[in-house]
Amino acid sequence: MTTTTDSELTGLFHRLNNQLGVSLANAELLEKRLGDETQRARAGQVVTSVLEAIEIIQRIRRLADPTGAK
Repeated sequence: MTTTTDSELTGLFHRLNNQLGVSLANAELLEKRLGDETQRARAGQVVTSVLEAIEIIQRIRRLADPTGAK
C-alpha cells in the first residue's frame, strides 16, 4: 500500500473541486436555458447536489488537515 503525501491530497482536492465547478456551471446554464419546468427542476437538483458535494469536499479537506496548512 502506498502512502499519499499532503501535496498529493491537496492536488486531488483541487482537481475534484475543479470538476465539480465545471458540473456546477453547466447545470446552472441548463437551469437558466431550459424551457420545460420539469427539466429546469431537474437541473436545479443537479445544482443543489453539486453545491452540497463542494461543501462535503471542503469539510473533508478541513478534517484531513486540521491545522489549516495548504
